[in-house]
Formats: sequence, C-alpha cells, structure tokens
Amino acid sequence: MAASLKAPALIECHDCGLFLRAKALPERSTAKCPRCGAGLYRRTHRGIDHAIALSLTGLVLFAIANIFPFMTFKLEGRAQVSTLITGVWEFLGQGLWPLAVLVLACTIVIPLAIILGTLAVLIPVRYGLRVRGLGHLFRIVEIMRPWAMMEVFMLGVLVAYVKLTDLATLEIGPALFAFTALIFVLAAAESSIEPREVWTALGDQGLRKMPAHRSRGRIVGCHACGLVLDLSGSTHAACPRCGAHMHYRKRDSLNRTWALVITAFILYIPANLFPVMTVISFGRGHPDTILSGVKAFIEADMWPLALLVFFASVTVPMLKLWGLVFLLISVQRKSSWRLRDRAVLFRIIESVGRWSMIDIFMISILIALVKLEAIATIEPGIGATSFAGVVVVTIIASMMFDPRLMWDAVEKKDDRSARIAA
Repeated sequence: MAASLKAPALIECHDCGLFLRAKALPERSTAKCPRCGAGLYRRTHRGIDHAIALSLTGLVLFAIANIFPFMTFKLEGRAQVSTLITGVWEFLGQGLWPLAVLVLACTIVIPLAIILGTLAVLIPVRYGLRVRGLGHLFRIVEIMRPWAMMEVFMLGVLVAYVKLTDLATLEIGPALFAFTALIFVLAAAESSIEPREVWTALGDQGLRKMPAHRSRGRIVGCHACGLVLDLSGSTHAACPRCGAHMHYRKRDSLNRTWALVITAFILYIPANLFPVMTVISFGRGHPDTILSGVKAFIEADMWPLALLVFFASVTVPMLKLWGLVFLLISVQRKSSWRLRDRAVLFRIIESVGRWSMIDIFMISILIALVKLEAIATIEPGIGATSFAGVVVVTIIASMMFDPRLMWDAVEKKDDRSARIAA
C-alpha cells in the first residue's frame, strides 16, 4: 500500500456531525474538525508493514506473559507464585464470576483478540488480497480497543506492589517484563496505522461526489468506518463496508444514557459503603473500603499512590457521571452555551473512564499473591463488584451518548442541510 493516506472524498465528524471534504495531509499531521476540534484522521510516517511486525512481536510477548510466573510473594518462609490469570481463578473460586470475566476479558482475551484480528486484517491488505468479511472483522477490532486495559492493569500492579513491599518480599517474574513490553509494542502498532487508511484499502463503496447541499436526513456517515452514504429516504441501512447499522443519530441516545447514568449512581453507593477487600492476618480480618485504602496510603506517607487511587477510584467516576448529567441536560434544554468546550468535555469523559479499573486490577493481583492460609489472605468484597459495575456502566453510557445531538439541538428547523466544509 502507498504510504500516503487515501481518505474518502467526504467524511463526517463523529463528534459534531459536520460533513467535510477530506484533504491530503503532510507527514505526521492530523486533520481536525474546524467546528468542534475533534481529530478526524492522520497521516503516519510508518504504515502497515510496521504494524504487522509489531503485532507479531506482541503475539510472542503475549505468550511469554501468560506462560511464565508473573510475581512471587514470600512471607515467613513460604512463597506464593502467581501468573497473569491467577487472579481470575481466585475470583471464580470465591464466587465472584462477574469480576473474573471482566479481568479475564480486559487483560487477556480482548488483547489477544485485537492482536489476532489486526493481523488477520492487515496481512491481506498488505498483499492486496480480497477476503470477504475483513470489514466486519476490523470493525470488531476497533470496537474492542477501549476494553483492552493492559496499561490500567499495570498501574494496578504498581499499586499492589507498593502496598505489599513493606509486608513481604516480592520477586518480579519474566511474565511481568513481557507484559510491560507488550503494552508498548501494541501501542506502537496501533499508532503505526491510520484506521481510515485501512478502511479505504478494504473498499470505499460510498458516495464519491456530493453536491454542496443535501438533506441531512439522507446523507449518513457510518460511525464505525466513516463511509458516507445517501440513504435516499431510508431511515437506516447496513454499511456495505463494515456491516454496521447506519443511522442518522444513535437510537434513543438520551434515554439510554440517562438509564445507564442513574444505574451507575445507584451502584456507586454500595461501591463506597461496602468493603472492596478484606485482609485476613493470623485469623483477624481488616476490611477496606475505597476511601479507607486511600487513608492507609496517606498514613504510610505514600501520597502519590493515595492521590492516584483517590483520583482514579473516587474523583473520575463522580466527575464522569456529573459530566454526563450536565451534557444530557444541556442537550434537552437545547443550550448553545460553549458548544466546543462541551465537545472537549465529552472527549475527556470518553477517554478517562477506563482508568477507574485500577482498584479492581489491584485486588486481582493481591488475592492472587496473598493466600498463605492462616498467615495472610486477602479476600475481595462486595464493594468491588459494585465498583466494577460503576466503571463498566459509565463506559457504556459514554458510548451510548451521541455528541452530535449537542449541535443538532441548537440548529433552527429551517437550517438542517448538511454543511460541507471546504
């Protein structure tokens, strides 16, 4: 494939719904929406060959990270060796299968699926092979990316390591080094390719030439692959390139987002009232809530970790929920106040929610390492399940909210034509 980006002639901004004419970009630059400032597409200096090589390297590192010991916990002459999946088995053994499924998916299953899916798409594209279903597969890969939380897991490992270093001896295994390298390798692989370049290579069957003005209800951009189609009076259709359901706006976006936000607020109460874990030492239990864990870090003069846990587990969920409430109300009131700033707020909300999983990942590491029967054991609490529910529900709520509604709400009824920027 040529190194230059072959962008479609007409694209839609995912964040504000503005249609724009795509232009060629200089190397290492990004095209941004002139109305809301969202990034539209970029031109990379590497390309598909680098992404394939890095993905293959990631596959080797993934195998090492899952086969060899991750960490070893030594206390009172006894040692407990853990692997990457040990925490999952411990969650299952204690009947907390939702947490087991969540940790397994975010740290093992989804990262592996992304590696394999990326290779399955990029190799045929690299050699010009026409394989059916590649568009559908690449769409699934892109949908899974926000749920691959290896870097968040590493922060959980860091918090757990610092929490245990004063209690026992910890030895880092080869799997932890491989897992750390895997994070950087996959990040480099993702940055090596521009998704729109891949979509263009998979086939652009949409509109190539559009008039300056059309009924906005007929021109629709696929939210998954960016293909622009004229539905010609239809209210919905399947994208011919990726198979996604195409619609003018996300269906029932406001009601669904409200329902998820209210659910998250309800779950947030037990998440903070009940213990997220209990440390049992020589038969005595010490339950910890999220806030008591922060307090323990402060008392131990570990201010950076205290701030990290407080920000990720307390501040981020609440700011995200209240931010979504603010955006929902502003849309329903058809507010035109600081639209561009509200678009930036939504992008922040969309990107930071996953980092609240630090506490859940930390607990999975602790219960995998500290299980020395009467000497020391750590058990997860009901608060952990509730808190994981808050994180997952808020992430889905962000996905359900359609930011284009903010811009639609302030448009006059007689000004619904699709504006196409030069």
